Amino acid sequence: MPLSHELENRIRAEFPKYPEKRAVLLTALHFVQEEQGGWVAPDCILAIAGLLEIDPIDVKEVVSFYHMFHDHAVGQSHLQVCTNLSCSMRGARGLVRGLEEILGVRPGEMTPGGEFSVEEVQCLGSCGSAPVVQVNNEPFLENVALADLKSLVAGLQTRRRAAVGE
Repeated sequence: MPLSHELENRIRAEFPKYPEKRAVLLTALHFVQEEQGGWVAPDCILAIAGLLEIDPIDVKEVVSFYHMFHDHAVGQSHLQVCTNLSCSMRGARGLVRGLEEILGVRPGEMTPGGEFSVEEVQCLGSCGSAPVVQVNNEPFLENVALADLKSLVAGLQTRRRAAVGE
């Protein structure tokens, strides 16, 4: 069973808040991704579709459309670099290359220990403060410079170590 009993109940508890079950889709995806370690596996897509009584393709379309949902495993710190026009014109491609160098992974890949992953995304909605980087679903970082990346990665490593008590 791809979804825990608790998770299914948590999703079902949302049904009365909406006019129809399918309206719970975004909330359900957030819940699933939270429980499943940052991504929505194919069997979870099928389970969500069954629970909401919709076609699996409807769930998959939403997962593939929104940058906050992932259909593949991502690192504990998932670094998303906006590479839309405004961000690219202000250095986003250089930020992606900088992260590749610092972390040793390309977009779509994860570091061997699963600590970091990098992804190019389209429009984080802050074109006036480009380039923009977002870590997981935290508030995004604006006007990011190449020089900021090493301290960003070091800060995330420190935060992770503190969280696990190292």
